[in-house]
Formats: sequence, C-alpha cells, structure tokens
Amino acid sequence: MKTYKLGIIGFAHMHITSLVEYFLELPNIEWVACADTIPKIPSISTEPGTRRANLEYIVNKTGIKRVYEDYREMLEKEEFDIIIFCPENARHAEVAEAIAEKKVHMLTEKPMAESLPSALRMSRASRKNNVTLAVNWPTTWSPGIRKAKELIDNGEIGNIWQIKWRNGASLGPLAYGQKITDWEKGMEWWHQIAQGGGALLDYCCYGACLSRWFLGEPAISAYGIKANFTSHYGDAEDNAVIVTRFPSAMAILEATWSTVNTGVPYGLIIYGKTGTIVVDGPKLYVYKERGNKNPTCTYDELTLPEDRNTVAKELIYHLEIGESLHPTLDIPLNLDAMAILDAGIRSAKSGKAELVDSINWCAG
Repeated sequence: MKTYKLGIIGFAHMHITSLVEYFLELPNIEWVACADTIPKIPSISTEPGTRRANLEYIVNKTGIKRVYEDYREMLEKEEFDIIIFCPENARHAEVAEAIAEKKVHMLTEKPMAESLPSALRMSRASRKNNVTLAVNWPTTWSPGIRKAKELIDNGEIGNIWQIKWRNGASLGPLAYGQKITDWEKGMEWWHQIAQGGGALLDYCCYGACLSRWFLGEPAISAYGIKANFTSHYGDAEDNAVIVTRFPSAMAILEATWSTVNTGVPYGLIIYGKTGTIVVDGPKLYVYKERGNKNPTCTYDELTLPEDRNTVAKELIYHLEIGESLHPTLDIPLNLDAMAILDAGIRSAKSGKAELVDSINWCAG
C-alpha cells in the first residue's frame, strides 16, 4: 500500500478540521508540512473555527513539525502527493494554480471558488498539469441524498419540475458557542465580500450543486437577491435567495445566517410529476398520495459503502484504482454549480435575471 505525503494550505475555512480528520483515519498517510494564507485583514480571534484555532488544532492532531509562513516557500522545499487547501474562497484559484504547478493532487472544500472565472482558472490548472482537483461537499456523504438521486433516476416521482434547498438554523459561521464579539467577527473573511464571504456562497452553493446533479442538465439563468439584515459588522450578506431556471425545471436556493429556528422542515425537497421527496438528515420520505400528510414510504438506516464513505477514502480510491470521483466532487459538475452561483451574484447586483451561460463560461 502506497504511503501518501500530505500537506495543508489555508486554515480560513473551519471545515479544514473535518477534512484532516478523515485522512487521519487512514493508515497510509504521512503529514509533511502546512502553511496558512496571510489574510488581507488580520484575524484577531482565536476562538474555535477561526483560522488560528484551526491551525493549532490540526498541528496538534497530525503532529506536523514544519509550519511555514509562506505557502509558496513550502511548495518549493517540500514534496507532496496531495495537498488539502482551505483558504478564503477568493484565494482558491491562486492556491490551486500554485499546487498544480508542482504536479500535486489537491482537495478543497465547497464552494469551488468565489466566482466562475476563478473556478475556470482552477480547472485549467488541473488539466494543464494532469492532476486531480476534488471539491468536497458534506452533502455528498449523506446517505439520504444519495438515495434521493437513485429514486429520481429510477423515476420514483416522475419528471422533476422543482427542487428547493434551504439550510438549517444558522446565525453565521462563528455562532456555535464561540465567545467572539461582533467587531472580531467583522475581521473574519466570512463577513468580507472581497474575500468570497457571505451566506450566498456558504449555503446557496449546496442547492446549486444538488440541483445540477439531480436534474442532469446545466442551468439557463438565475435571479438572485441578497442582503445584510443582522450582520452589519461586515459588508457580506447574511441572507440570499437564487431562483434558477433549468431547461425542464426550476430550483430555489435559500441561504441564511440569521435564523434562530427554522420553524418548518428545511434541507432538500424535490417535487416531481407524481410525488415529492423530502430528505431529513439520514432519513428520506416519499409522498405520492394527494393530501395525505403521512409518507407513502420511508427510508431510514441508509448507509454508504464502507470503503468509500468519506472524501479521504474516495480520493485515495480514485488515485489508486483510477475510477472517476463521485460526480459532485469532480470538476465538470462543480463548474456548472459555480456558474449558477456566479449568475446569482451578478443578478443580485444588476437587479435582473442573468444568463448562466455567460461569456466567461463560453471561454472555459
């Protein structure tokens, strides 16, 4: 069994900790070195989920001995097979290009980037250097969501005409028990538009990815609305909606950082000609009888294959066996999802629906 040399670049996104923990479960990983990106605005807090806390936690967990100030110096001095990178969304393209130039495979966390042009830079760098670029989605590892795709493909609820996605109760990425002031939150990239922060990219991205995957066709246009209602310490939005038009369906993608309690079911709902699918955590419900509040059938105790039930296992399996990554992790679907987000962002600025098939997309 080959031992893979791993490195890390960027600790801005708190999901870096879960990505690393998945690789810690594997026996054939050697942790080599890490480096953070230097934020445009210095991060002040050291509470859990902030970049400095993420760095300290991971160095302690992995036992990495070499921590660089400059990731480019690290890439020059060290050898890697895989690098996990989780900098600010707006720096994904810059870091991915630097990694690819060293012929190293790479993994990042959703969304692919802060814009479609940046995502296209990442795709081109991967192709040019013949390296794998995987984009992780927590939803990829939901057995209920995998089952929903299977049922759709089998025609369980007929042709799909609408998909709805809304995240659960959230007061923002640093509102899970951290002792952090509003001023300190404003210093974090999450609340800075220029760094790719905001609720739209954080949560609408899930719906963009899933609707594209479930429908099996690229979107046509998007109408986006975003606003900052309760997070005035930053300039990024804390609520957003993107209504997306596909050739044969529509998708409503909702994102919120200001919801104390959803009050109603949230997550993924799929409407078809002959029924509705609701994914509720590990469970899935199918409703096919008009007016009946009880599900026609329920799927619970769903699981994924043991040998490919985390992104770490999936990526190593792909590199070892040569089999394609799960579609939601691979570049083509992620580019289409990014095109939806990009159109939604442009629409929120222009105040009108924007084509997903933009000039940037055509140039890809």
